[in-house]
Amino acid sequence: MGRIAVCTLVLVLSLISWAQPNPPRSLPPAAARAMRSIDPERLRAHVKFLASDLLEGRGTGQRGGDLAAAYLATQFELYGLEPAGANGTYLQPVPLQLITTEPQTSLTVVPEPGSPISLALADDYVALDETGSATSDVDAPIVFAGYGISAPEYQWDDYKGADVRGKVLLMLVNEPRARDPRFFQGDALTYYGRWTYKYEEAARRGAAGVLLIHKTDMASYGWDVVRNSNMVEKAQLADDPDPKLKVAGWVQLDVGRRIAAAGTKDLDQLMKSAQSRDFRPVMLPVRLKAHMVSRVRRAQSDNVLAILPGSDPKRKSEAVLYTAHYDHLGIAPDKPGDNIYNGAADNATGCAVLLELARAFAESQARPARSILFAAVTGEEQGLRGSEYLGKHPPVAPGKIMLDLNYDDLPPIGDVEEAGTYGAERTSFYPTVEQTAQEFALTLRPDPNPGAGYYYRSDHFSLARVGIPAFSVSEGRKFKGHPQEWGDRQAAEYTARHYHQPSDEYEPSMDFSGNARMARFGFVLGWRAASQKPSIGWKAGDEFEAARKRTRAESLP
Repeated sequence: MGRIAVCTLVLVLSLISWAQPNPPRSLPPAAARAMRSIDPERLRAHVKFLASDLLEGRGTGQRGGDLAAAYLATQFELYGLEPAGANGTYLQPVPLQLITTEPQTSLTVVPEPGSPISLALADDYVALDETGSATSDVDAPIVFAGYGISAPEYQWDDYKGADVRGKVLLMLVNEPRARDPRFFQGDALTYYGRWTYKYEEAARRGAAGVLLIHKTDMASYGWDVVRNSNMVEKAQLADDPDPKLKVAGWVQLDVGRRIAAAGTKDLDQLMKSAQSRDFRPVMLPVRLKAHMVSRVRRAQSDNVLAILPGSDPKRKSEAVLYTAHYDHLGIAPDKPGDNIYNGAADNATGCAVLLELARAFAESQARPARSILFAAVTGEEQGLRGSEYLGKHPPVAPGKIMLDLNYDDLPPIGDVEEAGTYGAERTSFYPTVEQTAQEFALTLRPDPNPGAGYYYRSDHFSLARVGIPAFSVSEGRKFKGHPQEWGDRQAAEYTARHYHQPSDEYEPSMDFSGNARMARFGFVLGWRAASQKPSIGWKAGDEFEAARKRTRAESLP
């Protein structure tokens, strides 16, 4: 073969391996080779194992979850990464209290006057006793509390000074509807709309319980998701000093209507009144009698941490963080038929990407100036417990972590032409994200459902709360060879039929080319964040800006 032919062949192979028209600029050749080595079939192998029945749904604090952690730690060690966990290991113990609501639990709505209304566990309601008591009883008046939000910066207070101590609050999910971006960020959901905030705020005010009214369009998922997510063992950080609810629950929309009607109120009218700043809590002539029976155990689950030291002696104490959660819902022992929640897409895919990123960085002959930290976290499905613990106990001080790039639930259905980096626009790093996406021939897709509050539903949020600029890297909806509508249909079908269902299983037909592209995209983002001289921060006025300024100041010598 002549010299010209050889050069032509090398060029063609190079373009094929890049699978993009414009290779990223400012990436050292050794790093570019490492990035190109990210392999869809390696991703497949990791997902196939992590989503197998052998791992029993990777339940938090359960055998399957421990097996997944051991697998991840072993891979990190094989790649030659340094351990960043406790006592020179790859594991960071996360102490947990695990609670299962037992079938003997009962909730009864008692009107004054009127006949009691018995509710059916799983069909009408789900509930958890967050206090960790084996048994507890509540007999308390029900108060309709609107959205259960107190947000001074938006001049909004659903409580209006009402004494809710010892009461059960019936409230709506989500937050007041708005178009004005200055009011609850317009169409985008803020943390005030998340169920976790509503429980936390009610508990801080001394309430005995909360019943969230489920409405599919407001929650952005159906009752099946609520039921499946709550009828399994639930985890909390052990010895958490924050106040807890005896009844942290959800009720079906129809049940909410029955409770309101038992109190001679119309739920639609109550919901309408909750849209106004003038709303005040409505005491219903109705009591909730709850008998909570729980199986409680203490356990340890582990975050899996590894680090690649940076090349610059002055900047290696700083790091870029990659995260993905490895847990899922485990096994539902009382569920007939297939009762293993394998979690192939959610989130074996994210773990596979994390492992391929770790391997690529470790095998690169070039290293960025700052260190690269990898964290496979536990307990995401339990309320971001593992990443919450990581944020409170990071191996690198939060003020020295430049950026967190999180991977969660990437559909393995083909190569992509779009990327989702929701939340990146809130950071000073966004111009680099835009440039990198352009070089990868990726369109940055706006959040297709800002009202769902996806930013507050994955592990990057735990890191943002301690000030670290953080967002998830995900696929958009436009896949190669398909119109936009095809991707929209795939997303809708997954949410309706597979999300938090036993059917989220590995299939040989899965196509991991899009996952690989997102991994390569994230590799370059991380490399650039770890190499640039300026620190990364939140844009002025962002809700996490103050935390960033505080942690940066604490990290200064």
